[in-house]
Order: sequence, then C-alpha cells, then structure tokens
Amino acid sequence: MSAEVIEHQATQAALRSLNETLEARIAERTRDLETANQDLIRSNRELQEFAFVASHDLQEPLRKIQAFGDRLLERYAPLLDERGQDYLRRMQASSERLQTLIDALLTYSRITTKAQPFVPTDLNQIAVDVLADLDTRIAETGGRVCVGELATVCADPLQMRLLIQNLVGNALKFHHPERSPHVTVTGAWRDNQDVSSPNGHDVRRVYALQVSDNGIGFERDYAERIFQMFQRLHGRSEYEGTGVGLAICRKIVERHGGTIVATAEPGRGATFMILLPERQAATAPSTDEQRMANNGQTG
Repeated sequence: MSAEVIEHQATQAALRSLNETLEARIAERTRDLETANQDLIRSNRELQEFAFVASHDLQEPLRKIQAFGDRLLERYAPLLDERGQDYLRRMQASSERLQTLIDALLTYSRITTKAQPFVPTDLNQIAVDVLADLDTRIAETGGRVCVGELATVCADPLQMRLLIQNLVGNALKFHHPERSPHVTVTGAWRDNQDVSSPNGHDVRRVYALQVSDNGIGFERDYAERIFQMFQRLHGRSEYEGTGVGLAICRKIVERHGGTIVATAEPGRGATFMILLPERQAATAPSTDEQRMANNGQTG
C-alpha cells in the first residue's frame, strides 16, 4: 500500500472522528437548549398562572379596603385632625395604585390565556378608538397626536388597540416639561430578508408600525430593560405607572410573531418600532413558544 493511500485513509479517519465529535456536541447542545427552553416555558406559564390567581385573590380584600376607606372619609373625616385625614387619603391612594397594578397583572396574564383569533384588523380604526380613549390626557397635556395612513393587518384587534394605546399613552405621560408632547404614529409595508420565521409566521413581508415622540427619552443602555416587568426609569413621584405597560406591549408583539425595539435620546424623545408579519400562523403561538423558537434561532 502506497504512502499516499495510507495518508488518505488516515485523513478520512480523522475527518470521520471530527464529524462524529461535532455531531455529538451539536446533539448535546440541542438537548441542553431544548431543556432550557422547556424550563423557560414552564416558568413563564407558572408566572402567568401566579399573576392570574394572585390578582383574582387580591381583588376582594382590596375592594373591602377601598370601601371601608371611602366610608371613613365620608362619615368620620370631620372627627379626625388633619394628620388623621392625611393618613386616610394616603391609604386610599395606595389602594388605588394597588388596584392599577392588579389590573395590569391581569392584562399581562390574559394576553395568551384570553387571546382572540387573528383577523383582518384596520389599524386606522384602532387609532381612532385609541385617540378617543386618550382625549382627556391629550387635552390635559396640550399634546398633538398625528396618525398617518395605516394598513389593515392580520392581528388580534383588542391587543392591537392595547398596544397602540400603551405606546401613545406613554408618549403623552413621559413628555418633556418644557414643551407640549407631539406624537406621530406611522406605518409602511417592508420586504424582509428572512424567508420565514418559526411557528408558521411568514415574515418575507412585514408591517413596520412606528410610534415616535418628543418626550424625555432615555439612555441607550435602557433600551432593553424598559420592556421588563416592573422596570421603571423614573420615580413614582415623577411619573405615575406600574412598570408593566411596555412588558405588555412586547408580549403582544411576540404573540403576533413580531418584534419591538426602542431607540431614544435623553431629552429629545423616543421611537418604538414594531415589525408584524404580513401572514400569521393558522394558530397563534404562545409568547413562550415564540421565545423558544427565537432562542433556537440564536443559540
């Protein structure tokens, strides 16, 4: 047997060994990733169940606290000194904040548990409804909300309304103290580089929905953090809120197989960009399934 043949056989054997090693590592990594994704799905479902049950269980005692507090203020406030009345008002204000937080948790948990089917949804009409809901806040802030011509997309109408209302509402809330808020809502179809996305969403063509404002903005380092639950960049005394609104927005967008990103400049405003696939899967995936698929793509 010639030296060339022996060398060739040795090379082939080395390549086979290398391939086997790589395949074993890939299989091991795939198993680890699947285990981690399943753990993530289970944890998120447990969190949703906890939020739903806890919120329901908290409703009744909170109603009693609010009811008895109202009675105290109505019937016995004159019997209390100024400090006692202040304590009562603080108690009622705290119970109202707790009610707002409970409502936000319920909304978050229902994005997947109480979701509606995807249907053709006219975002122009959604925007009209949102502005009607926010007319008082717009008037109070002296703000302007300009909405461009939007499209009809395949979506859950109630969730699209909640998404746009949260984003526009935030823009009005976090306005710059030295100028009136100016919010723009625009959209356009775009061709996408990816052929398809996980869970059956066809993302060759996406709808880019953009909400921009001239508010206080935020540092670039917070662009991801703001979408996490209970994350607040400002004290409650400066701006009211629960720290759940943008987490709800992300969960809605992920359920629709899309993405949401934020860019901003401190003191000059913020822009939120949402990409929604033109064609949705026949059955909408849960947010957990969407995250699992995304992890599989990037792992």
